[in-house]
Amino acid sequence: MATEQASKRLKTTSTTSGNGPLIGTHNGTFHADEALAVYLLRLLPPYQPSNLLRTRDPALLSDCHTVVDVGGEYIPTANRYDHHQRTFDTTFPDRPTKLSSAGLVYLHFGKAIIAQKTGMEEGDPKVEILWTKIYADFVEALDAHDNGISVYDPADTKGLTKRFYDSGVNIGSLVGDFNNDYDEEEGDGSGGMKSVEEAQEAEDRRFLSASSLMGTTFLRKLTYYWKAWLPARTLVRETYDKRKEYDAKGRVMVFPRGCPWKDHLYTLEAEEGVEGEERVLYVLYPESEHEGSKWRVQAVGESKDSFESRKALPESWRGLRDEDLSAKSKIQGSIFVHASGFIGGNLTRAGALEMSKQALMM
Repeated sequence: MATEQASKRLKTTSTTSGNGPLIGTHNGTFHADEALAVYLLRLLPPYQPSNLLRTRDPALLSDCHTVVDVGGEYIPTANRYDHHQRTFDTTFPDRPTKLSSAGLVYLHFGKAIIAQKTGMEEGDPKVEILWTKIYADFVEALDAHDNGISVYDPADTKGLTKRFYDSGVNIGSLVGDFNNDYDEEEGDGSGGMKSVEEAQEAEDRRFLSASSLMGTTFLRKLTYYWKAWLPARTLVRETYDKRKEYDAKGRVMVFPRGCPWKDHLYTLEAEEGVEGEERVLYVLYPESEHEGSKWRVQAVGESKDSFESRKALPESWRGLRDEDLSAKSKIQGSIFVHASGFIGGNLTRAGALEMSKQALMM
């Protein structure tokens, strides 16, 4: 209900700057959450012509129609979306993570944005599915990062050592890089220091670049889940229901075309309580929809994010290609098996199916 009221309220409120409602956020060091929050607002028609004011001055912020990530207030009816106050504990429905400004804006306006971009009605059940999925797979990580919430309970990771450093390649760090001004020319080009106004203008430009990065990433995610992931739900269900045509225990799925199957498969197995020997071990699909396409046989991971396969392709096949692999496996048309055994290929559907059947017995 809150999200509907928020999206409709914009049409009648008159506090504006230029031709759109003035958006306010803080200046100084910026993060991924407010960068996305500002971009999300500007996806909505009433906000598209809006100016942005970056300041911590309460008097200036009070003149803004909408304020995100600053001000110490979460009051949706007044368009105030900060999360830094001690009493704040709002979360997304059925999720445990405390929201940041990104999550707050997405909570209230996400459905309206999804409906606008997809052409569906805001009340369409598919909008609800996309809204929930995009939060769990994208926005929630930003909320956790900004609120200092670890992916794992620190008690569970005590004593563990990372094999490699990965903090420099996440969204938060990429946005953080924009806080550096080493590419900016000094002052008026004469070699002097920037004035306060020049420094703020340069910082604002970097913020908008960061906001664009976050926004375009969000839109790519939305497009993927809308045009690929969502339609795949039906195909995965149909293919899953036919799996025992290829193996009595249902351990092989054969898709008529490639699709994002992992999420849906794990969900189906969980819903049906499938365990042990009846879990799907191999998924087959053509590399393309063109006639004569090569086929892939992929080992299913232990979980969505796991690199460990439930049953990798046979060790004796791994790393082999073409004639060597065909000779070793005694399956004509074999193309390759990855060195880790998580995926292989064959020239034909029948060949890929035979690879999966032999792998089940080895």
